[in-house]
Amino acid sequence: MSTPETVVAPLTTKDAEALVQAARTAAEAAGVAAAISVLDAGGHLLAFRRDDRAVLIAGETSTRKAFTALQLDAPTAGLVDAVQPGGAFHTLPTALDRPLLFIAGGVPVHRDGRLIGALGVGGGAPEQDHEIATTAVATLG
Repeated sequence: MSTPETVVAPLTTKDAEALVQAARTAAEAAGVAAAISVLDAGGHLLAFRRDDRAVLIAGETSTRKAFTALQLDAPTAGLVDAVQPGGAFHTLPTALDRPLLFIAGGVPVHRDGRLIGALGVGGGAPEQDHEIATTAVATLG
């Protein structure tokens, strides 16, 4: 006899916009000109915002951080050491033809214990980007 699966609501556009706003508020409070990317569970961009003052590459890094957090279901801040020489994922950044980026600032988004997307922040120091991302995800509830 199989047990019924619990249906978990996907990450919606409304959720994504709320995450962008929460990250924007956290970035402004930290004095960071940031780019913010929100991906759904399939890795598709749901929402994006780049502060006018953010460096242009921040848009790319925020999206790659979100993608990495989504694919590995882990904050990118915790993966930095794993890709260093001798680390468990040392060859992963070059082994795949995927836009992975192992710099702090990407955080998976869960609902009821299930992975539903990811948020990436770029533009500040890695520690700042991670703090902004985790602060925003915590507001989703």
